[in-house]
Amino acid sequence: MKIHGSNTSLLDCAGDAIAIGLFENEINLVGELDQLNRRTEGTLQELIDETRFEGKLGCIVATRVGSSAPIRKILLIGLGKSEEFTLNSLRSNIASITRFWKKEHIKTLCLQFPIFDNNSSLTTEIIVEGLLLSLHQDNRFKSNSEDKILELQTINILGVGEQVEAINRAQIVCSGVIMARELVNAPANYINPITFAKVAEELANEYNLEIEILERDECVKLGMGAFLGVAQASDLPPKFIHLTYKPESIPERKIAIVGKSLTFDSGGLNLKGSSSGIEVMKMDMGGGAATLGVAKAIAQLKPNVEVHFICAVTENMISGCAIHPGDILTASNGKTIEVNNTDAEGRLTLADALIFAEKLKVDVILDIATLTGACVVALGDNISGLWSTDNNLINEIKTASEKSGEQFWQMPMEDKYFESLKSPIADMKNTGPRAAGAITAALFLKQFVEKTPWLHLDIAGTAWIDKENGVNNFGATGVPVRTLVNWLVK
Repeated sequence: MKIHGSNTSLLDCAGDAIAIGLFENEINLVGELDQLNRRTEGTLQELIDETRFEGKLGCIVATRVGSSAPIRKILLIGLGKSEEFTLNSLRSNIASITRFWKKEHIKTLCLQFPIFDNNSSLTTEIIVEGLLLSLHQDNRFKSNSEDKILELQTINILGVGEQVEAINRAQIVCSGVIMARELVNAPANYINPITFAKVAEELANEYNLEIEILERDECVKLGMGAFLGVAQASDLPPKFIHLTYKPESIPERKIAIVGKSLTFDSGGLNLKGSSSGIEVMKMDMGGGAATLGVAKAIAQLKPNVEVHFICAVTENMISGCAIHPGDILTASNGKTIEVNNTDAEGRLTLADALIFAEKLKVDVILDIATLTGACVVALGDNISGLWSTDNNLINEIKTASEKSGEQFWQMPMEDKYFESLKSPIADMKNTGPRAAGAITAALFLKQFVEKTPWLHLDIAGTAWIDKENGVNNFGATGVPVRTLVNWLVK
């Protein structure tokens, strides 16, 4: 698919369709709109009158144009009230166009939308992101080839200029999001610790990244008892992946991104029931998938920061070798953990990964994890939880998320809640009571970062969607790739 920016007039557009965004109660056919209406023999005004189009947010109406016109169809897109126009409402309208396109089999589309905040580059980037991500269909595992055909071939964004850089950046960011989505969407018999590591190796080779993959014996030497405890029931070997991007000049700062990477989570001996969604537990590596997605985008955008991407990859399975409820594991910093729930395994793998990250002497550590059902209960499936020991870091992520459209909510680091994690026979337990489960999980992770500014994102509710919502197709969302890329590339 080819995407272009231009200053082409509405009157000079040619192709299958033109989509025009109009604000609510500002439906005035003046200037180019008036000329387009007259050129199409009043078709535009007739469409507005017959459909009672008022420009309400998300409303879309369309009509065919006579054969003498250079376009076949006109689409009018309601943008809502102009004073309430946001980047998210722009994304929502792009999704509306995508739904229409899927029904009408449009191959060539022209778009004209108002410029957001007088910023043509930003407007272009958001439009391209919205188009590419809403058009993405993961049909790799379907045998019907007809389902795999995407007919849209050319998109021309009007009134923004060429915008080559903005279009290229959006395409790169989306390539990272789509990579994360497809890793998560792939079933556990396709993506497992071995194949996940191969994906990381291919990424390193393609984009000239440094890579280190620690095998089980090397993890034993480093004392990664928490990670290896989770891994010991699987027939597949664990893989500890350390991928590094380094800029050509002296980096402004060094950052570690740690992603929870359970390629399948059965729950262990605390086996998940059907009501706990065991059938979609391939998505428990959503944090690791996002980590590799960010790596793919950063390797192409080349910001002046050094970034270490860390994934402790394993399955959480059941066998005669599985850890038991009540076992005690020792993490690589010497802290001991009583395992009172084998289904709280992600935090165990992250413990050793966070310790490893801090030994790299980075300036910031950020982890991404589908960590707790409690976060889903607290924030639902549109908002990720955010915890941090550093207010500046919190503000940076919030600012980056404003552009991405991904939502985060700062949750409290209530240290006194850690009392519920204390064990009579070890330094701590891996779970506390049901109440405040997302907070106690964050407090557990905090025990494995001593001095480095650290931020934790719980994406348990946002990494996966059960039905099409107009922006993401069913399945993986790729959260929070866009936010982290925006954060790293300023």
